[in-house]
Amino acid sequence: MPKPDKTRKKPRGKAKKSKKASLKIAKSRMISEEQYRELIRKRQHKDKLTYQERKKLDHALFLKYCSCVKTLKYKKDLQANLEYPFCMSSVYTKRGFKSPKGVTKRCKKYE
Repeated sequence: MPKPDKTRKKPRGKAKKSKKASLKIAKSRMISEEQYRELIRKRQHKDKLTYQERKKLDHALFLKYCSCVKTLKYKKDLQANLEYPFCMSSVYTKRGFKSPKGVTKRCKKYE
């Protein structure tokens, strides 16, 4: 019985392109400004948040961060890559929240 030829490679298909999500569509799922402020107040004062409330607030903060990055990225008077610490400070740090891990990488998924 002959051994299979290991030098022969299998043909591969085209590499899949990662589909970019639209920030505009993501913003349509955004909670209202009143509800957003209420959830921010609750988290700052260490009040108990339900799982759904935490999820909504995290998504809202993430969208605000991505929107801030996108806005500052295309400004001519700002040095390259300074938008990340500026937005991290204004969205998470100044409110007293820890920034989630990998938020900048997840943000690059949006156009």
